[in-house]
Amino acid sequence: MNVIKTLAQFVGLIEVKKAPPYLPIENYGIIGNMKTVALVSLDGNIDFMCFPNFDSPTVFASLLDKEDGGSFSVVPQFNSYKTKQLYIPGTAVLLTRFFSDDGISEVTDYMPLEEGDDKSICAIVRKIKTIRGKVTYKVNCAPRFDYAKAAHKIEKKGHKELIFTAINDGDTMVRLIADFPLKFKENDGYAEITLEQGEKAWVVLESIRKEETEKLRDIDFYKSSSYQETIQFWRHWINKSTYKGRWTDLVSRSAITLKLLTSASYGSMVAAPTFSLPEAIGHDRNWDYRFTWIRDAAFTMYAFLRLGYWEEASAFLKWIHERSGDEVLHLMYAIDGSPVMDEEELKHLEGYMKSGPVRIGNAAKDQHQLDIYGELIDTIYLYNKNHTKINYEFWITVQKHISCVIDDWKKPDHGMWEFRNGKKHFLHTRLMCWVAMDRAIKIAIDRSFPYPEQEWNEVRDAIYIDIYEEFWNEKLGAWVQYKGAEAVDASVLLMPLVHFITADEPRWLSTLKVIEEKLSTDVLIYRYDNSGDADGITGEEGTFNMCSFWFIEVLAKNKEIDKALEYFEKMTGYANHLGLFSEQISKRGEHLGNFPQAFTHLALISAALELDKQLDRSNIIT
Repeated sequence: MNVIKTLAQFVGLIEVKKAPPYLPIENYGIIGNMKTVALVSLDGNIDFMCFPNFDSPTVFASLLDKEDGGSFSVVPQFNSYKTKQLYIPGTAVLLTRFFSDDGISEVTDYMPLEEGDDKSICAIVRKIKTIRGKVTYKVNCAPRFDYAKAAHKIEKKGHKELIFTAINDGDTMVRLIADFPLKFKENDGYAEITLEQGEKAWVVLESIRKEETEKLRDIDFYKSSSYQETIQFWRHWINKSTYKGRWTDLVSRSAITLKLLTSASYGSMVAAPTFSLPEAIGHDRNWDYRFTWIRDAAFTMYAFLRLGYWEEASAFLKWIHERSGDEVLHLMYAIDGSPVMDEEELKHLEGYMKSGPVRIGNAAKDQHQLDIYGELIDTIYLYNKNHTKINYEFWITVQKHISCVIDDWKKPDHGMWEFRNGKKHFLHTRLMCWVAMDRAIKIAIDRSFPYPEQEWNEVRDAIYIDIYEEFWNEKLGAWVQYKGAEAVDASVLLMPLVHFITADEPRWLSTLKVIEEKLSTDVLIYRYDNSGDADGITGEEGTFNMCSFWFIEVLAKNKEIDKALEYFEKMTGYANHLGLFSEQISKRGEHLGNFPQAFTHLALISAALELDKQLDRSNIIT
């Protein structure tokens, strides 16, 4: 019997009677255009969108404040109904269906894309169709500019066009057009239409600039070809994948999700497209992830490279090279490479499930996290090995990064989990310093680049000995989170994955056993024990999805194939109805944290690739 599931088995189903104040995080899909994304709920609402860019202020944020955040809804007027969502296969085009005794209707949502990627287009297209019966729909567009801080005015142009303009910034404008009459009342645009069986209607929200108001597209532009062009874009892109394994649907959905988080304009990417979705309801773990973390982006490009997506990796490395003028490589950047905004609280928003504070910006931008050089240079190594040899100019940039590692590897830092209660000598940081040295040496040898061979080899070997001896806790029987610690950290799972050790070494097997005993709940893995005040932040978070997939990949490397396969199937069962993951899983199995999160999807891809390799070697029929 085939035990491999497809995404068709993950189609979500809810019955709507009275809308709850906040839907679960997992009750959303995303659409996007590699400039920004929108979150579309199972009941057909767009409840979150930064517009027109990933790091722009929100125009819809009812996900963070149900009453005042703003949303864009298309709702069939049934007494009660059930809904399902699915993606058109191989695309980011989302279909929401409504089922009632009185009829069936559907809303198709997408953001237009063309092969040439017309950078002037930033729009949401919503196609409404009645499948069965005669259905009345209420459309309500309630934008709230500048994180719902700015008032706006509405201008009606003809019967089928509304322009919303932020009062504090006359160049911040969105335009609502439709092929049916639009009205407005106070701050919102609205309409009510009735469609017979088989009839369709379109409504489009687009970003415009003041100088464009006299030469705008009409609704026919979107009705005629944008849908097919967007479908073709995504299918052409997904067909470039070299993946031929057992989990094509899951891997493809994760790849498309990562692509949606990647900037078409710059080549950088966001760790997640949302901010302040809590990692612990009612506590302080609410962060803004709409920035390019060097670590997250490097891991993502590693996944892209393994799937054959060289163009994305090339664009990111070009973006990285453009940062070579910085004195040091920063932990994170804005999408365009500028500094990350200071962290601040939006006190006027109540937060998801009233779980404030709502934060934008990120104070971790000023932290010292030395591990980023390892993740980055490992990706450069893979790119150089399997795709295009780097040139000497880029090698000079790599040497600059290695100089930082040599100068600082003995220093404590805040670690990859961004502890806010001081610096420590973290194992993961030290491990990635070793990776940086090891991969840089390998690149130099491959390219015959000049480098101080003796010094680099001595530093690499010194880091190795330091990790092997100074981070080992004999009493615990494991490599620990930081020097002198009595606790383990799930980031140690990377040790065999980066080839620091082999998967059958006694110390590693003992460490893996401790990880399973201390941090696991079945396949769900906590990144560390934060039940106390280990990281300086209040609230006990959920299990960390990326660590769960790391665990599965390690099991596969350890030749525990049956267990790895079972755990992979169980872990993918925690995905939402569309195959999407947030950052964490709660004790009740619900999604926590920003959504969707790149970390989880890139780790899923890596685990699937390792499982495929081991299953092929073992000739196990799945």
